[in-house]
Amino acid sequence: MIGTAKTVSTHIGRIAGVLTLALLVACAPKYLSKESDTAQLNLAPAAFADLPFWTRDRHVDALGAFIRSCSNLSVGVDSRVGGRQLNKGHWAPICRAANQLPSGDGSSARKFFETWFVPYLASAAGDSLGLFTGYFEAELRGSKTRSADFNVPLYALPTDLVSIDLGKFNADLRGRNLVGRVAGERILPYHRRADIHKGALRDAARVLVWVDDVVDAFLLHVQGSGRVVLEDGAVMRVGYAGNNGHGYVSIGRVLIEQGELPPGRAGWVQIRDWIARHPAKAEALLAQNPRFIFFREISGDGPIGAQGVALTPRRSLAVDRKFIPLGLPIWLDTVWPGEDQRPLRRLMIAQDTGSAIKGPIRGDFFWGYGKDALAEAGRMKSPGRYYILLPKSAAAPVS
Repeated sequence: MIGTAKTVSTHIGRIAGVLTLALLVACAPKYLSKESDTAQLNLAPAAFADLPFWTRDRHVDALGAFIRSCSNLSVGVDSRVGGRQLNKGHWAPICRAANQLPSGDGSSARKFFETWFVPYLASAAGDSLGLFTGYFEAELRGSKTRSADFNVPLYALPTDLVSIDLGKFNADLRGRNLVGRVAGERILPYHRRADIHKGALRDAARVLVWVDDVVDAFLLHVQGSGRVVLEDGAVMRVGYAGNNGHGYVSIGRVLIEQGELPPGRAGWVQIRDWIARHPAKAEALLAQNPRFIFFREISGDGPIGAQGVALTPRRSLAVDRKFIPLGLPIWLDTVWPGEDQRPLRRLMIAQDTGSAIKGPIRGDFFWGYGKDALAEAGRMKSPGRYYILLPKSAAAPVS
């Protein structure tokens, strides 16, 4: 799928002859996701009694998040999970029932999930254990006008950027995109972060807002959405609009590999402290991550996840949508960040994705915004597992 309407009208004639690139994956492998083509999600039937602490959760909180997902589930496209086929026909009666429940009734919410869903333990290659990290909505200071204090740009989607959905050309490539830019009669890889910092965008992208801190801006790129508090106190919410097609590189891992930070001590607090002590090396460090994010302004509730609905703090989970369709309820069984003996078990809704969230048993826990959310998300790297709740009408595997 081509990125924007303006891009289509301007460049469709030029790119018609090169769309066959979508079938030639080997021509540009580093611009595709790095996930394994052989990984598979396996589902083992379970009972709600098998879900640790199931009866202790506030199911009504997860119900609110699920109802938000219903706006897209009832009109969604077909999807598969663990050999099961899902379509809008499975979701329509479930969403009607959810919207008819009395507001704030915890017992009704729990009964709703037990009535309409069947839990399955997720595993891959015989192992149900996976990794769960955290993310949050960043908060920055900004201005609509560039000045000495506000000189770091947040860009809108460039007009010369194209994103080709490879799944439209080959079903085996579903979930993969080829991102590039139009240059005459050719499509080239899009500019890397270092080149954009040097002015490679020129007039191809407008600036949504100027912020005052390059590290905060980088953090926003990693998180994908955030709040910008303007000079007059108004809050501007920005969300993910697209990326430059390059793979994500963790600068925390870079600092560990360079011996600058010890393993397990490369969270945002430690990274920011390192940059404060080595300001001359900041630009080179940030450039180690070639991935660059473009934003759009969001009105109303937010932040908006990949499913197109507002995320719910501590109830929305980012997943790898190659394995998990967005909108599915998931029972998460992990531990609190930095507290291996404190269980974190609750019903989540798959509502987002992330460039670093790859694999069948992988998730990113949305903590909300503010200092507390930053603290929890920054140190979360918890082992755990999850149970996927499938509609009873879709419980039978298909060939």
